[in-house]
Amino acid sequence: MKLIGICILIIFYTVYFGKMFLQRRKGIQTNQIAKGKRNKTFYIELIMKFATYIIVVAEIFSIFLVKQSLPKELIICGIVLGLIGDIIFALAIISMKDSWRAGLAENDKTEMITGGIYKISRNPAFLGFDCVYISILLMFFNIPLLIFTCFAIIMLHLQILQEEKYLPNVFGDEYIHYKKKVCRYLGRKR
Repeated sequence: MKLIGICILIIFYTVYFGKMFLQRRKGIQTNQIAKGKRNKTFYIELIMKFATYIIVVAEIFSIFLVKQSLPKELIICGIVLGLIGDIIFALAIISMKDSWRAGLAENDKTEMITGGIYKISRNPAFLGFDCVYISILLMFFNIPLLIFTCFAIIMLHLQILQEEKYLPNVFGDEYIHYKKKVCRYLGRKR
């Protein structure tokens, strides 16, 4: 079970850092988290950055120090959810091409992406993060990990809300129309 948990994290973070590395080779600064003006968005991004770092530490400690305590069925659901999260995240990163940024890129001109997985989710990368976080929680449940998982998911959600305020200014009616058609996390609207 530990090996599966580690593999889920390795796949996820290989995709994450691999994409950053490839973009850096093209001269693209992917990591834009908490890099702008010191305003509300900056502080939300800063706390989100902390949350996404501390959750990894909590997950690794949980994988190596916690015996599985949830029913086997939930652990299996966790495994499946982790693999789904890895796939969703990879599809999001692939679909974004060179427009992918971590954080609000106020000084970068990017293309609005509505194809691929973005046809069914406005935030598939965040959905992938959430799936992986919940996956490890189900596989290696403990109260501290539950707290860190909830904290990280809430901070990612607050980041989404910041982006939803920012994107209409960048993409205008195109984003507003897209927002009316595609759900924040998963699904299409009628």
